[in-house]
Amino acid sequence: MSISPNVPSPQESYHYESAGTPRWIAVLFGVLIAAMAVLAFAGYSTQSRLSQDLAEQQKQNKVLTAQLDQANARLADMKGHLEVTEQKVGITQAEISKAQSRAESIRKDQQSADQKLTAQLTQVQKENEEKIGAVATEVGGAKKDIEATKNDLEITKSKMASAMGDMNVMSGLIARNRDDLEELRRKGDRNYFEFTVQKAKTPQRVGPIQMSLNKTDPRKSKYTVTLVADDKTIEKKDKTSGEPVQFYVAHARGTPYEIVVFDVGKNQITGYLSTPKESGGAAAAPAAAPAAAPAATPTKP
Repeated sequence: MSISPNVPSPQESYHYESAGTPRWIAVLFGVLIAAMAVLAFAGYSTQSRLSQDLAEQQKQNKVLTAQLDQANARLADMKGHLEVTEQKVGITQAEISKAQSRAESIRKDQQSADQKLTAQLTQVQKENEEKIGAVATEVGGAKKDIEATKNDLEITKSKMASAMGDMNVMSGLIARNRDDLEELRRKGDRNYFEFTVQKAKTPQRVGPIQMSLNKTDPRKSKYTVTLVADDKTIEKKDKTSGEPVQFYVAHARGTPYEIVVFDVGKNQITGYLSTPKESGGAAAAPAAAPAAAPAATPTKP
């Protein structure tokens, strides 16, 4: 087959095409394709990241929405409590105002009642003072009469006092104190020697006898003494104040001597010795006895 001279051969045609399309265009086209691929990848990466950020933001929005709902619910509860509290406070304030008003009314009533009572008490006190003043004059006179009567009764009581002695002999009148003793001395029926005897190693002279104090019990008003008379020693144990303590001496003609103690102290006794009148108190203490304190002298009627 013959080839027409006007139709190029394949080699010529290839050479012709290659000669008509520059190589840089192909390179540029390749670069564009690569750039588009890079841009497409970058766009996809950016879109993926944005999608993830959007999903995370949506989650956070949901959490914030839930928290906001809870906060709104709490605010609603607080508002409800506040409204209830305001109502209660309003009621309480009204009750307080009412109570204060009532208290003020009671206070005014009490003040009025106190003023009336004070006026009444003042009037009553004035009337009582007037009555007391009138009665005081009468009482003053009556008091003098009562004192005189009391003195008479005391004298009578002193005169009537008597008791059974420790030797079963009825005693005469008993003096309970110095005033009674002076009354007995004025009567003059017996001799009386007042004494205060203390604990000591030597006996003490009391009238015609000697006396030693052995022991005392002030709480029970008891005492123990030793008496020396007519060369005899007599012990009187556990005697009581006010009790007639009796003993005999040879020249007393059957009438006992008596000791009566007024007061029992820790280390001493106070009282008196009573002797019959006919004895004259002349009996002397034994010669062998130690020296004693001066004897009390009888009061002559």
